[in-house]
Amino acid sequence: MTPHLLILGGTTEASVLARAVADARIRAVFSYAGRVDKPRAQPIPVRVGGFGGADGLSHFLRAEAITHVVDATHPFAAQMSANAVVACAATDVPLIALTRAPWQAGPKDSWAVVPDIAAAVASLAGPHRRVFLAVGRMHLAMFAAQPQHRYLLRLVDQPDGLPFPDCQVVVDRGPFTAEADKDLMKNHDIDLVVSKNAGGTGARSKIDAARELGLPVLMIDRPAIPPRAEVQTPAQVMSWLDHFGVDLGV
Repeated sequence: MTPHLLILGGTTEASVLARAVADARIRAVFSYAGRVDKPRAQPIPVRVGGFGGADGLSHFLRAEAITHVVDATHPFAAQMSANAVVACAATDVPLIALTRAPWQAGPKDSWAVVPDIAAAVASLAGPHRRVFLAVGRMHLAMFAAQPQHRYLLRLVDQPDGLPFPDCQVVVDRGPFTAEADKDLMKNHDIDLVVSKNAGGTGARSKIDAARELGLPVLMIDRPAIPPRAEVQTPAQVMSWLDHFGVDLGV
């Protein structure tokens, strides 16, 4: 059977894996959810958009003769990850998740940890603050329930409209550095950072910058995902493929 790999992507680690797969000449397709106007180019074929739930993904796996699936989505893409678990079980397609270890607060960090987005919104009740709202575009509407703050948003694409009466937008794409994020926070007089616990290194700079500036962080915990096999590096994914007898071409 000729291997045909599906990478559910969007993260930096997914792009690194795509390069490794291309170099090994493994047939593969890279799937983007379609939430970014100009996603990163990949060295393997790309599809953009949802599958239509677990049933739709199951149909895609069968129709495209997918032999292996790597879930390398963002740690907060819980629905997609859950759909992958269900679809792979239904089609007997091996699944592995390329995950990031979550960030852990250190002695000099000042974190308030909340379980989800709704709890983060509730935690922002109170007087005016200057908030670096680093949660991406998808959940911004929920924070409109706390319009008293001045929000700083950093987004990959210029938004069409925003639900806040007082906000500033920086359009930029990472990775970022702690020094640059310190300057950003100082220039905007930020006094609170709101962040998802994405883990990894690509988005960590704002957490390091907040620590160095002595700023509090409202940290949103990760959603629960059904059990699945997990690894934390693209090299481990390649070893997993090798275990299944996939010719890595190297």
